[in-house]
Amino acid sequence: MEFENNVLFWQKLDTLVLSSTLIVERKKGSVHPKYPNLVYPCDYGYLKDTHSSDMGEIDIFVGTRQTAQTDTIIVAVDVLKKDAEVKVLLGCTQGEELAILHFLNQTDFQKTIILRRGTHLPSWAMSDN
Repeated sequence: MEFENNVLFWQKLDTLVLSSTLIVERKKGSVHPKYPNLVYPCDYGYLKDTHSSDMGEIDIFVGTRQTAQTDTIIVAVDVLKKDAEVKVLLGCTQGEELAILHFLNQTDFQKTIILRRGTHLPSWAMSDN
């Protein structure tokens, strides 16, 4: 079985981002409303009229690179909320990605991993069947 980190997934994610309205709730440098020791390393918001596992909209961090292509997602697990969710990173440099990982991994109850865009097209996607 082939792993699924391939171009088709990322194309669908790009379509979702491009077809949604980006709402920035917290600007870079702003303080988290519940945890004043947490400072946002990038603009943070959501994609309007989308749905996420937490029953809210899809979360998104926006970096300084001017691009409409998503190259990275973060998967977060929160034991206090008893949930897992995906956060989209749009236009983030590698330094911004690391800062976001540090920001999200500061507490003992939430941990995250990062997944970067793949370029592999699986063999099943090359068939006309």
